[in-house]
Amino acid sequence: MIIQSIDDCLALLRRGDYVGHRSLATTLFLALRMERPLFLEGEAGVGKTEVAKVLSEVLGRPLFRLQCYDGLDQASALYDWNYQGQMVEIRLAEARGETHSKELSQSVFSERFLIKRPLLQALEADGEGPGILLIDELDRSDEPFEAFLLELLSDFQVTIPEIGRVNASHTPIVIITSNRTREVHDAVKRRCLYHWVDYPDVKRERQILDLKAPGIGERLADQVVAFVRELRSLDLYKPPGISETIDWANALHLISQLELNQEGVDSTLGVLLKYQDDISRIRGSEVSQILQSIELGNENIKEP
Repeated sequence: MIIQSIDDCLALLRRGDYVGHRSLATTLFLALRMERPLFLEGEAGVGKTEVAKVLSEVLGRPLFRLQCYDGLDQASALYDWNYQGQMVEIRLAEARGETHSKELSQSVFSERFLIKRPLLQALEADGEGPGILLIDELDRSDEPFEAFLLELLSDFQVTIPEIGRVNASHTPIVIITSNRTREVHDAVKRRCLYHWVDYPDVKRERQILDLKAPGIGERLADQVVAFVRELRSLDLYKPPGISETIDWANALHLISQLELNQEGVDSTLGVLLKYQDDISRIRGSEVSQILQSIELGNENIKEP
């Protein structure tokens, strides 16, 4: 698929069943044409990671995913050495009396013993086009790892001391996501195009349910969207994201719920909310009040 306009980006997202706002398609289009990383920030579960998956699926390009965490280092992100294989090679060389040869050093630190991690895999991806590099939840890593990323994001090259500089055969399509659990350094953001991914409005969230939970009826879908939006307006530890909305809608369908009721909601809150404090606060009277509010809202809409 050739991307020549913002509308092409919107069509690409739709082909992957992703209901995105035009502003996201605009930033994505610019990132693709300018060959710049795309930095997506927003609450957990709003669909940031899904953008990279859709690009990989629709464009037919390999996806290289680096899941970030505290303590992530080059050995896990870029490359490591197969130390056991190297030891076997050294022992075999000792048996042949070749322990001091230059050839042994070159053999031990050759690509034969190089374990390529996602960053290196993305740079060396072959084929007709670039791969998709997803650096997921960068905010979970620490600042030294961000500093290491700067060379990659600036020039799409990395240096391996034992081998040398590795340049990208094709500039990879880089998607970086952050849940904003901490601020990512400005030096990283300056090398990217930035987009904040917010919760969808009512219309888009209904469209998402039509695509991702097609088995539920219109009434239940409307109620699910309204209920979730009410929850997001509360001061919860972790408000439900889009992924939780989809899971909840499908769960309600599996237990044959045609519309929301107190028992059905109370018994499935664990699909929607992931912290016991939130569940305890909502279950019971709060659920009842939200259901009454939804029903009252529907009645007001029906009035001429």
